Amino acid sequence: MKALQHLKTILHHKNLVRKGCFKVGLYRQGIMHDWSKYTPTEFLVGCKYFQGTKSPNNAERLDKGYSSAWLHHKGRNKHHLEYWIDYSDKNGYMSGMRMPKKYVVEMFIDRISASKNYQKDKYTDKSPLAYYENGKDRYIMHEDTRKLLEKLLHILAEKGENAVFYYIRKKVLKNGKTERFHYVKR
Repeated sequence: MKALQHLKTILHHKNLVRKGCFKVGLYRQGIMHDWSKYTPTEFLVGCKYFQGTKSPNNAERLDKGYSSAWLHHKGRNKHHLEYWIDYSDKNGYMSGMRMPKKYVVEMFIDRISASKNYQKDKYTDKSPLAYYENGKDRYIMHEDTRKLLEKLLHILAEKGENAVFYYIRKKVLKNGKTERFHYVKR
């Protein structure tokens, strides 16, 4: 039964991300978002630790001291800030690298979708910002990435989804034209 519930949660989350990405013109990212969740490394852990109110990765981490599913996931999905952590050429310490804007936008939409998925009826446009604020001191993130993410979270909290998606299309992604499809006539 947990496997079916976990699958429904993944599908619902992916559907929310797809809708958000499509609204801003990130069609490929909307379709390809989180495909690694269907691999055995991530899916089986999700089934075993499924709770429905928070990520199963947190439960695996509590049980084992680490999350094999998360380690697998973050290394394959460019919309996670952890994917962009590397040694800095300036000081040799682990630092956040600048994320391309399209991945910051996907990360932002992912945060909205995760909040909606887990909070359900309790979700408000302030929820993703509140979640971010609760843990932001622990994030290793490039300053430009942090500024953009925080700006988007604040616009969402203050003006709503339509306003932030409009801002993303017109200002961040320049009309959302980040992906071009070329059709070949046959």
